[in-house]
Amino acid sequence: MIDELKQDAEERMQKTLVALGGSLNKIRTGRAHPSILDGIRVNYYGSETPLSQVAAINVEDARTLSVVPWEKNIVPDVEKAIMKSDLGVNPSTAGAVIRIPMPMLTEETRKGFIKRAKQEAENSRVSIRNIRRDVISDVKELQKEKEISEDEERKAQDSIQVITDRFIAEIDKILAAKEADLLEI
Repeated sequence: MIDELKQDAEERMQKTLVALGGSLNKIRTGRAHPSILDGIRVNYYGSETPLSQVAAINVEDARTLSVVPWEKNIVPDVEKAIMKSDLGVNPSTAGAVIRIPMPMLTEETRKGFIKRAKQEAENSRVSIRNIRRDVISDVKELQKEKEISEDEERKAQDSIQVITDRFIAEIDKILAAKEADLLEI
């Protein structure tokens, strides 16, 4: 029973790490990377479709992305969707190819992005702690119902705390890597 609770907690905490990685990928660095455009959705025949499903996204060089829509008639829609995104990029169209130059990050924008990354990391830490709280309350409930002893409850709480500490440390490591990436010129 306790092992199932710990396993569930680990799975939920792992999902939190995956979500953190996804949200940090949306914070752009000075380099071009296709995952920057992951959150962009294009109006494609009346439905909002992810950009990656209507176009090929490639890295031309360290600071330029190229987007080639599979249908020529949706080029204006793709360009409009990129402009409306909050990435702060200005695409230029040449025929069926949309080039997106990544502007250099100023010190001010770097600090803003780092602040946003720290906020995302803190949200993930809170989520991990909430998972810990839920699992510990389940363990206490088991002890109340006399399904486990007080010693087993204490051991379970300690092992859940170890798992929590491991995931919090992983979040800190991910955040440090993103900060280093953002500060790199």
